[in-house]
Amino acid sequence: MQRHLTLTILAFIALAFNTNAQNLPYGFPDTDRTKISVNQGWKFKLGNPEAENYVPNLNDASWETVNIPHTLKLTSLTLDGLQDDKTQLIFHRDVGWYRKTIPVSNSNKKVFLEFEGAHQVTDLWINGKHVGKHAVGGYTPFHFDITNYVTKGTNNQVTILVDNRRNEMIPPDPGPFDYVKFSGLYRDVYLVETNPVHITFNWETLNSGVNITTPTIDVVNKNAVISVKTAVKNETDQATKCQLLTRVIDKNGLVVLRLTQDADIWPGQEFQFNQIGSLEDNVHFWDINTPYLYRVNSVVLINGKEVDFVENRIGLRKFELDPVRGFILNGKPIELIGANRHQQYPYLGDAVPNALHYKDMVQFKEYGWNIMRTAHYPQDNALIDACDELGILVYEEAPTWISISDKALWWDNLEQSARTMVRNHRNHPSIVMWGAGVNHRGYVPRVHNTIKQEDPTRLTASQGARWTGWQTSGLTDINANMLYGPFLWDRSEPIFAMEGGRGAAAVAPYKKDVLMTGLISWTAHAYYTFHPTHSRANDKRDRTRSGMMTIFRDPRPYLEWYKSELLETPFINIHEEWVPNTNEITVFSNANEVALSLNGKLIERSKPSNDTIYDGLDHAPFHFKNINYSSGKLVAKGFFNDGKTIETTKQTPGKPYAIKLELDNNNRTFTADGNDILVAYATVVDKNGTPVFNTNHLIHFSVKGDASIIGDDTDINANPMFTEYAVAPALVRAGNTIGNITITAKCKGLKSASSTVNLVANNTNIIQKNAKAIYDFKSERVDLGAADQLLQFGWQPWYGSDEAENTYTFKNFAGVNAKISAASNEGVLRWLGEMNVIGKYGFAYGEGVITIDDKGVNLVFENLPKGNYKLTTWHHAPSSNSDSMDPNKDKLKSLQIHKLPYEKDIVISSEALVGKKQVKAKVTEGKEMQWQSAGLSVIEFVSDGNSPVTINFNGKENKGVWINAFELSEWK
Repeated sequence: MQRHLTLTILAFIALAFNTNAQNLPYGFPDTDRTKISVNQGWKFKLGNPEAENYVPNLNDASWETVNIPHTLKLTSLTLDGLQDDKTQLIFHRDVGWYRKTIPVSNSNKKVFLEFEGAHQVTDLWINGKHVGKHAVGGYTPFHFDITNYVTKGTNNQVTILVDNRRNEMIPPDPGPFDYVKFSGLYRDVYLVETNPVHITFNWETLNSGVNITTPTIDVVNKNAVISVKTAVKNETDQATKCQLLTRVIDKNGLVVLRLTQDADIWPGQEFQFNQIGSLEDNVHFWDINTPYLYRVNSVVLINGKEVDFVENRIGLRKFELDPVRGFILNGKPIELIGANRHQQYPYLGDAVPNALHYKDMVQFKEYGWNIMRTAHYPQDNALIDACDELGILVYEEAPTWISISDKALWWDNLEQSARTMVRNHRNHPSIVMWGAGVNHRGYVPRVHNTIKQEDPTRLTASQGARWTGWQTSGLTDINANMLYGPFLWDRSEPIFAMEGGRGAAAVAPYKKDVLMTGLISWTAHAYYTFHPTHSRANDKRDRTRSGMMTIFRDPRPYLEWYKSELLETPFINIHEEWVPNTNEITVFSNANEVALSLNGKLIERSKPSNDTIYDGLDHAPFHFKNINYSSGKLVAKGFFNDGKTIETTKQTPGKPYAIKLELDNNNRTFTADGNDILVAYATVVDKNGTPVFNTNHLIHFSVKGDASIIGDDTDINANPMFTEYAVAPALVRAGNTIGNITITAKCKGLKSASSTVNLVANNTNIIQKNAKAIYDFKSERVDLGAADQLLQFGWQPWYGSDEAENTYTFKNFAGVNAKISAASNEGVLRWLGEMNVIGKYGFAYGEGVITIDDKGVNLVFENLPKGNYKLTTWHHAPSSNSDSMDPNKDKLKSLQIHKLPYEKDIVISSEALVGKKQVKAKVTEGKEMQWQSAGLSVIEFVSDGNSPVTINFNGKENKGVWINAFELSEWK
């Protein structure tokens, strides 16, 4: 039985029990495993790959001090004026040296250095000794075992060389590719220490780490089966007897499934535990609207001591690609509408802090998008975490663009990148499909087979394009194509636009045709590219390409239409600016009708456009044409079927007057880690606050406090910044000191603006930072009934008889007994055997005990230890489903207990109850309960550890009181 508890109580308990060695929350395992972020305080030097910068006594005092994530060089919006080509022969083709001293504890623990990603070949030295080289690629995680290289109990010198030079053996090199492969130690780095007996990293082998699948998801009957395979390696010289405890934990921290398995693991052996269990009660499913996440906490125990653990989050969801209904999520067809996403940001390239990955997905959600493709490579863990939390489906692919090599090592590295991608992200519910091809070129059997071997549960996509020939799904599950302009399709299978156009006219065909499964538009944000023919390839100010938003994540105006089509919240927006020579206005709204007025005079009241290009849309745009321009205020008013109205305005802008400054800090904190980033947006407005487009102002940003503007004192033209759509953006980088910082935006001739934000403390202890309470309460389910009751797995029987004293001895609560008796000496108890009631838990409430007593019936618990408890009781009056096939049908000739009169409303009372001393409950009746729940009551009570606890159940009509089953649980 899944348990519920208010957040208030949870917070109190976490505070009260927050006493263990690592200051972890209540119930969270305190093991030998530590995971510390080592992102801060690296010494950095650019270039010179042949240097011996790894020697321990090197004087690096003159090197630059940097924090991770880090790019080898900041990049202007014009790609530093460089004219490279799509094979990227020159740009960022350099190496970077990183040095840092790292303390290692004095223990027998294993020590690892974990990298989420680095571009693109990584060499590691510890104390001057070469540990190894990672040369698979720059977009997937890896680690080094440094146990035999470190000196325990002291600082150790770490040197890293990241080499981003062109390497024809590492995809996406040798190119070409329509994006920039940036450089540096650009994702998080961790020092991980574990017990010698430990859970392995997911990406080590096919069977390593933790692999969680859900063989059964039943959204109709609301149950789920969870399979957990966990690899534990014994790196001692002795065989070790281990126990693996795996707990599935709900959103409130309550354990809803507990699995244990024992194994003897030989020295050097990596043993895979294989556990499976099911949830039946209060199961919460993950979907795009309610992305409910469970935690799977895996703990290794030796001789009863917790020595290692890892924790994953999972979502219970079922998806499929149906040849008739399209993409199905939890039994319901949904249209997949979203955008492709490159990980790069202005100036930083790929070196993006976790908070900005999260904010990108928050924006996806703001526009109603439900899917994101990681173009064209695996992306950051923080991004996938955000999709899990927010309810965004993910299509992820291995790093390629259009080229296919004839080199065996290139293929080996592509295959290993695909394997690592899957192993790293396989437990994330947001991921529903893997790219199993090469972009433009279509499906690749080797990639498809590799991914299916690693993960047979998800869909694979083909990645074709019309200019490489007519495409189908081929070996893959999804016919995923780039759908720009006309395409050939015989409708023999669904088609899916992994890339395509954007806006209302582009989306309409996909909303109209269920076999056009979805559209992932190209692309969410403008991005860096050396593509020679795009419209801004030679722009002197900004060469970034495409994007439904700018590279600074400022939405382009047409993007507002998505809110009218994809969100249920009433919405209205005027697309155009109201400026001279405007004679047509477009309104985006989900209203039934829109009235447009100018300076208080109605222009027209209109319905959505009926243009055939919008066929399929629920909310086509409203077009108002042939308007006579006049300076002033436009008002668009939307009218809905329920009588509600909303309105919005656009006003003719006056002369630029002031700056309006906004910080993109909603739904996030700003962390003093030396590398967190906020985006500041300075908008040029007139005296009325109306944005003034088409200005040529340069906005200068400054910061007071421990933070800085990225691009200050550099030649990348970042500060001062030009305006686009009246907005000048800036990136604000956090320092290392907590407290307020103030950002100011100024421009000559404009009124300046300032805004303040608080920098919060950085916690480098990743385990402590992410730990949440675990409430693993002891419980026991008891099924009451006569000797012929129908017992079910997981329940304990209480076989009662009419004339005897009836006592039950608990199995999970040592020394605790329960007694049931009439509350007076005049009462009568009758025990009923199995009655074949249909419904969930019908075996439990299809029998039980009925007590007729004007004082009711008492359930008494003896020898309960001091503490809080929860009692769940079932109350149902059964009716028989017996027929000629029932082997026990003769019982009805003599047993008529089920026909006794009974209370339909009962009162549960006790001085031990928490809060009110009386609780009301309903009693259900019947033989067919498959469409409704049986009568159920949940109470909390307290035991003083000495006196018996008596719970009384009674009615007001002096009829029988049914108790069919109960569950007793510890409660805090």
